[in-house]
Amino acid sequence: MGAGEEASPLLPKQEETAQGEAVPEQREAVGWTVDGVPIGHGNVMGSPVSRSQWNSSLLACLGRNDEFCTSDLEVCLLGTLFPCFLYGSNVERLTSTPGTFANHCLPYSSLYLLGRFLFGSNCLAPWFSYPSRTAIRRNFNLEGSCEALSRSCGCCRGYMEDDEQREQCESICDFATHFFCHQCALCQEGRELRRRLPHPGFNGRTVLVMLPPTEQMMEHKV
Repeated sequence: MGAGEEASPLLPKQEETAQGEAVPEQREAVGWTVDGVPIGHGNVMGSPVSRSQWNSSLLACLGRNDEFCTSDLEVCLLGTLFPCFLYGSNVERLTSTPGTFANHCLPYSSLYLLGRFLFGSNCLAPWFSYPSRTAIRRNFNLEGSCEALSRSCGCCRGYMEDDEQREQCESICDFATHFFCHQCALCQEGRELRRRLPHPGFNGRTVLVMLPPTEQMMEHKV
């Protein structure tokens, strides 16, 4: 799964030297540290902050009945009936790039139909879609499944302190979540993105800002 993660356009890519050798990914490329310290351009900015929690739980398919109630119902219907559309919409909103919907929706649909035809279940598409969960978790500094388990029961604390081992464990959990609870994972990610990011289609709209007139001073001639 490590190779699939590196190939995903949603995750940071490794740099290459002039000889074409891959340079190991630095922690700054992830955008956060194990203690939740925000990283900006290689420098630690601000004081340490704690991990953020997901806005809704994995099984809260109808959302939290707040101001996003209508959007949550739409996400639930898409995740249940048309997961390919929800996945494409999630990636388009995550990357804030209009036009990426088809580039992700079509391959997902192909794997979905192939899995249904060969195995009778949607067992192939999660291999393609799980990096989006990893990207969301990294971009918004969200608590992963391994960290949540360690915080609740106090186990594997030594293992969680190692940044590299912790991220490997969280990536495995991201894949397991998509494989065993695929539709619920897509819906949770959709709710999270809709609360945090506007649709990329709004980015191209012109916003008219009205400024009040400046105060004018009258000059008195002597």
